[in-house]
Order: sequence, then structure tokens, then C-alpha cells
Amino acid sequence: MRILIINGVNLNMLGYREPEQYGKITLKELEKELHAYSFSLGIDIETFQSNMEGAIVERIQQSREHFDGIILNAGAYTHTSIAIRDAIVTADMPVVEIHMSNIYQREDFRHDSVIAPVCIGQIAGFKADSYKLGLKALVNYLNNNENL
Repeated sequence: MRILIINGVNLNMLGYREPEQYGKITLKELEKELHAYSFSLGIDIETFQSNMEGAIVERIQQSREHFDGIILNAGAYTHTSIAIRDAIVTADMPVVEIHMSNIYQREDFRHDSVIAPVCIGQIAGFKADSYKLGLKALVNYLNNNENL
């Protein structure tokens, strides 16, 4: 099983940006943790980060042929990107939307996700553990729906 983890805009600034919301872990440290965790799940992961909406869209489009599912933290694009939403629909694979902060405890504009309706689920508020929870949920989903 292969899972793609996509990190969107500003997530390259983890460890520096609003540590009260996101924790002090850097993106490199997070990726290292996720690779170790993936071994315990018996899966392969690949990570990708971009601040550019088009690059994220292209990576989602390319994923169809190489991955079984996607963990997506689109960052601020969560609330605005119809292009990323459309790419998820076109990819036709399970996507779990994750957020390190609880978007429902933050500014009102963060409460709406344009990508949530096309994802199989959403996990928010557990800092770096949101990724692990998302991976576990996606693996369970894929294992239970392997004939889809």
C-alpha cells in the first residue's frame, strides 16, 4: 500500500510559524516521524510540500497511477481552492483532509473547507498526531474497501 502525504502552503514553516497552533516540530522532523510510523503500519509513504496551488494540483493528478490514497493538509488552500477540490474528484481515490490546528476554534474564515465534501474524512486539532490519525484511518479504510 502506498500513501502520498501532501503539505500545502506555509507548511514548510512548521516549527517557526505559530507554535501554539502547530507545535514546534519542523516539516523535516514530521516527515521523519511519519516515515517511521508508516513502517509500523506496513505501508510506504511519500511526502510532498508546495506553496503553489498548481503544483499541488499536478501532484494530486499524478497520484492516480502510483498511490492508493492521499493525506492532504492543504493549509489555507483548504478554504479557497476549487482547483484542488476538482483535482481530488478527478483523482478518484480516497483522500483524508487533515489539519494540525482545530480549524473550528480559529477565525471564522477557517471554519469552511471547500475540499471536505470530496474527502472521505477530516481530522483536525491534534498537531503532528493529526497525520498519524489520518494515516491509520486511511489504511483502515483501504483495507476494508479493497474491492471498490
